[in-house]
Amino acid sequence: MKIGELAERTGVAPRLLRYYEQQGLIAAGRASNGYRTYSQDDVERVQRVAGLVRSGVPTRLVRAILDLEGIEAPERAATCSRGVAEQLAAELADLEDRIACLTRSRDTIRRFLEQTEHGAVLTGTS
Repeated sequence: MKIGELAERTGVAPRLLRYYEQQGLIAAGRASNGYRTYSQDDVERVQRVAGLVRSGVPTRLVRAILDLEGIEAPERAATCSRGVAEQLAAELADLEDRIACLTRSRDTIRRFLEQTEHGAVLTGTS
């Protein structure tokens, strides 16, 4: 698929897709005419990248996180540098803070809606 279709399927603008490529977060194939080409795997990767970025993870760490996903062998994990480990630890603390904040907000909104006559909207029934 071309970049426009990838953009449509993921909800990510073509310009941002090119930025992701420049940052090494995604890699496009090239057709004989030089156009970027993408697969279904790229759709899933772009959705994962976009989700991390929307969650507030800086792009400099998105690649490290994506690289870490799926690492099971201890010898591969042992190749992590001290600098990357410190960045990931700081990001983890920041993520925990954001999750706690979002959880409080979610719970407040849920409690409020449950107390209104519109509490059924939470279950999708009218």
